[in-house]
Amino acid sequence: MMMRNGTFSALILAAFVVLPSGALAQIDDTQAWASHLSNQYRVLPNVTYLTASNRDNKVDLYLPRGTDGPAPVLVYIHGGGWVGGSKESSVLRLVPWMEMGWAVVNVQYRLGEVSLAPAAVEDCLCALRWIIRNAGNYNIDPERIVVTGNSAGGHLALTTGMVPASAGLDGQCPGSETLSVAAIINWYGITDVGDLLDGPNTKSYAVEWMGSMPNRFEIADRVSPLTYVRAGLPPILTIHGDADPTVPYQHGVQLHEELTKVGVSNQLHTVPGGRHGGFNRPETIAIFETIQEFLKSNGLLK
Repeated sequence: MMMRNGTFSALILAAFVVLPSGALAQIDDTQAWASHLSNQYRVLPNVTYLTASNRDNKVDLYLPRGTDGPAPVLVYIHGGGWVGGSKESSVLRLVPWMEMGWAVVNVQYRLGEVSLAPAAVEDCLCALRWIIRNAGNYNIDPERIVVTGNSAGGHLALTTGMVPASAGLDGQCPGSETLSVAAIINWYGITDVGDLLDGPNTKSYAVEWMGSMPNRFEIADRVSPLTYVRAGLPPILTIHGDADPTVPYQHGVQLHEELTKVGVSNQLHTVPGGRHGGFNRPETIAIFETIQEFLKSNGLLK
């Protein structure tokens, strides 16, 4: 990722890895940017985009000031196995995008304790429609939406950008705007939910999200990104460690293979020996260089 002046930013690494004490003090331009962040952005917290299961689902908006025209927007979806996590816990992951001058929308969705699958998928689709419907109100560009997330958030980023209207999962979303994104960045997300419900890859978080529903494998198929692989999808970048104990690396490999078969522009960035996030500094630098090139090659970064 690039800073506004075109140099690689240590602040990006600070959001993801621990830097030596005092390292950031040596970066004058980053210090200046960080110290004036409140002047460069306005924050609109807890804006309701949907009421479902008697609960208001909210987004936090981080909007750049003084832009020349509508800003590109990152839609961030937090992880936590669909049963934990919060949008607030992921704020540091938004910093690199704000440093680039992007708008950011940080999404809350119904966790399993509120509503089982497919509620989280439905909510994120509704958040996307809300963003598109309200783009003019917040000076953001609906043609330059990038959706991303980590783990279960990576899965939800994929479904948000891949699920077609014919799936019927956006039925409770107000409005009729067509849902589309410019690109998807998937950080070690689940691509085959049914694989985690039974057999050697069984994961408790997936079982909890599905509960004891008798048709849970049917629902799992309905919310699996692999179900929706087809030509014409937006470009997709997947980042995955090949020693991930939480989401099998094969999920990223299979998505990459299936997307390639149908001609969808996509990349798989493998972190050798990488586990479920927590990548070290060199690994993180390599990841963000890949993201930078991915955005450039798709006309989303100058």
